[in-house]
Amino acid sequence: MAFAEEDAFAYFGFEPDIITNYITTKKKPGYVRITVELMLNDASYLEVVEHHSPLLRDAIVDILGKEPEEKIKSLTGREEVRKLCAEKVKSLLRKETGQELIRDVLFTNYLYH
Repeated sequence: MAFAEEDAFAYFGFEPDIITNYITTKKKPGYVRITVELMLNDASYLEVVEHHSPLLRDAIVDILGKEPEEKIKSLTGREEVRKLCAEKVKSLLRKETGQELIRDVLFTNYLYH
C-alpha cells in the first residue's frame, strides 16, 4: 500500500470556532471567526492534543489579537497568520510533550468583520 503512512493522519477541530478581535484603526472593533483544524501526524495523538487544547487555543487567540486589520483581511496576511499559528502550536506541543505532534494548522473557515 503506497498510502499506508498517510492513513495514520488525524484531525482535531477546535470547538467552538475561535472568535477574537484584531487591531483596527477604526472606532468600531473588528473581529475574526475561524474554524481551526490541527492535522496530526498520527491518530494516537488525538487525546494528548485534546488535553492541551486550551493552551493551544489561547496561543491562537493571542496571535490573532495582535495582528493588524490589513493582515487579517488579505490573503497573504491570512497565510502568514496561519503559519505563525502552526509554528506556535508545534512549539507549545514540543515543550509540553517533547514531540512535534502536528503536521499543520488549517483554517477551514475564515470570516472577518
